[in-house]
Amino acid sequence: MRSEKEMLDLIVDTARQDDLIRAVLLNGSRADPAAPRDFFQDFDIIYLVTDVEPYRHNLEWIRRFGDLMVMQMPDEMADPPPEDEFPGFTYLMQFMDGNRIDLCVFPLSRQEEIIGKDMGILLLDKDGVVDATRFLDVSAYLPKPPSGKEFDDCCNEFWWVCPYVAKGLWRQEFPYARFMLDQVVREPLMKMLKWYIGLKNGFSAGPGKFGKYTRRYLEPDLYQQLLQTYSDGTDANTWKALHSMCDLFRHTARQVADQFGFDYPADYDRQVSAHLQHIQHLPPDAGEMY
Repeated sequence: MRSEKEMLDLIVDTARQDDLIRAVLLNGSRADPAAPRDFFQDFDIIYLVTDVEPYRHNLEWIRRFGDLMVMQMPDEMADPPPEDEFPGFTYLMQFMDGNRIDLCVFPLSRQEEIIGKDMGILLLDKDGVVDATRFLDVSAYLPKPPSGKEFDDCCNEFWWVCPYVAKGLWRQEFPYARFMLDQVVREPLMKMLKWYIGLKNGFSAGPGKFGKYTRRYLEPDLYQQLLQTYSDGTDANTWKALHSMCDLFRHTARQVADQFGFDYPADYDRQVSAHLQHIQHLPPDAGEMY
């Protein structure tokens, strides 16, 4: 596997030898000093160029970066449709040696549209025209204390969507129930965990994208409880996962509420929890009267 230095030298040397490429930016986790370092980190690269057209769908040009295992050109994909009027072109490249480059070729004249949306490091600026001070810093990615409205909405959403899982399980609509559990209910749970983690460390650290750093900051017993919310493909364990979600949400939300002086919706919690228990023990033919 090529080293980080080899990859960055290749990326920058390619730019130096190409008159159309005027600047090179590195963003993503490799530009984040707080991100753990490992060989699975992508190289998120932006080439700022005077003309994007020579690089569009140019499969010959990208061969210089290595032997491809699999590649994606999201701007040419129909599902999901590409962003409207995106002025650049992107190659997502996974190489046989394990390295990956996410490369965006973007017009230099529109740099303000792309700089300032992420942390970044300026690797090359041939003309001295890139305003690197506009890069976001680590603080932009840290959790912020919730407002009272944000807390209320999160609690409301969690207890509102839990019954969807229950009725899906009772109806034996397992894919529906699991979607509601794994996507819809989990979203407000993870939002509450983000605030809880922020609360525990003075909002100086967060769980990261999709909660990938949660294990670092959550107490071991709570992290084990979180793991219990990821169940196997059985009804019984999906019920257990749903109840574990409720227990974890209740515990963390109450602490967030106490810290900021918010009102935790105990009535919603009690009534919805009882409703879930009721549905779990309903006989399969209970709905035949309808």
